[in-house]
Amino acid sequence: MRTLAFDGRTGAAGDMVCAALIAAGADPEVLSPVTDRLPVRYEVGETTRNGIRATTVDVLLDGEDGDRAHDRDDEHEHAQEHENAHDHEHARDHEHARERDDERGHAEGAGVSRSYPEVVALVESMDLPESVESVALDAFERLGRAEASVHGTDLDETHFHEVGADDAIADVVGAALLLGDLDPGRVVTTPVATGGGEVETSHGVYPVPAPATTRIAADADFSTAGGPVDRELLTPTGAAVLAAVAEGVDRLPPLDIAADGYGAGDAAFPDRPNVLRVLVGDGGDGGEAGVGEAAAPADGGLVRDDIAVLETNLDDASPEVLGGLQETLARAGARDVTIVPTTMKKSRPGHLVKAVCKPEDAEAVAARLARETGTLGVRQSGASHRWIAERAFETATLAVDGDEREVSVKVASTADGEVYDVSAEYDDAAAVAEATGLPIRDVLRRAERAVRDRLGE
Repeated sequence: MRTLAFDGRTGAAGDMVCAALIAAGADPEVLSPVTDRLPVRYEVGETTRNGIRATTVDVLLDGEDGDRAHDRDDEHEHAQEHENAHDHEHARDHEHARERDDERGHAEGAGVSRSYPEVVALVESMDLPESVESVALDAFERLGRAEASVHGTDLDETHFHEVGADDAIADVVGAALLLGDLDPGRVVTTPVATGGGEVETSHGVYPVPAPATTRIAADADFSTAGGPVDRELLTPTGAAVLAAVAEGVDRLPPLDIAADGYGAGDAAFPDRPNVLRVLVGDGGDGGEAGVGEAAAPADGGLVRDDIAVLETNLDDASPEVLGGLQETLARAGARDVTIVPTTMKKSRPGHLVKAVCKPEDAEAVAARLARETGTLGVRQSGASHRWIAERAFETATLAVDGDEREVSVKVASTADGEVYDVSAEYDDAAAVAEATGLPIRDVLRRAERAVRDRLGE
């Protein structure tokens, strides 16, 4: 399987993700939907961090001088030289001055702040590929829910400040577009460093990781680690993008590496390169299975099955529509459909619909879900696989009043053949019960016992 792996040992920010993906081979030309809708442009360049050549991505206001990026690189290297000469205080002062200059010149925080619904409407207006839009909206929903949780507000009433500005939207949507261009079958990340110390936000000075970053990381599949420097290394934007696309792993998986890239962060550190590394290659899926195939683990446990998880919230679906979703989504490729009653904005009753499908069926299932329900958006969550049993069906033959009746029985086992569950099919058991007058539970029990006896259980 084509796997893209992030190495998060020095954290992640939205611009670092974009830069690393471009360095790994993504085409910057795919970013045009962003620049067509926002008064910004992407300045792609190169710099050196502790001897490593890395790519930079700056989001600049239209008309801004792109030479600022090169000036910043020179200042970074100058600051690092001071650090290496043990002139620590001067280098830190220089770095702080650089940050103040960046805030005046770079597009960081540029443009109006927006509410969550305004951000969603803007993203949906960009005419993005469906899979790209899904990733971007997933990231912004994670940002919105984190802000709502921290500040005690409703999601639709959440107002973005830093992450609702033009540059943050350009980072999130840009990362989704670039990842879509590389089109990996699986995305993983090692534990992501958060940094330490304090960070200044529009709401005041907070400890690192910032509250929104902490909330996003808590709901993500990846793990985090403090340090290795007292500085914010994992931003809310970076955390949301990784949470939307990446599965957490303890270490980089085995890969036949085809491409690699380094995305540079703003700061220069004296003893380590401030870069986000990306590796792209075949492998990293726990076996020889291709896309959409299950891979058996070496220890004989459950089998890994690559999936996509789609979900949407509905506040106006009729019972008839909800009742038909199992069948209609299954025809489109869904392996499992769950409908959960929930409470939505203004305390209105609604339903959360979740569908599990193969990654290659996700677009078709999402389209069918939208057409059947009228929902305006379908999210694809960060889940990339599930662990499933090997499954086989046995036929149990029951003798009832001189007649033989057949019931299909599902047998679940581990990859090495150890049976751990036997379950008779309800519809078959119900048909036998109807024909014989036996209670359904008796038919179920007898069929399961017959198969267990045959298997020596």
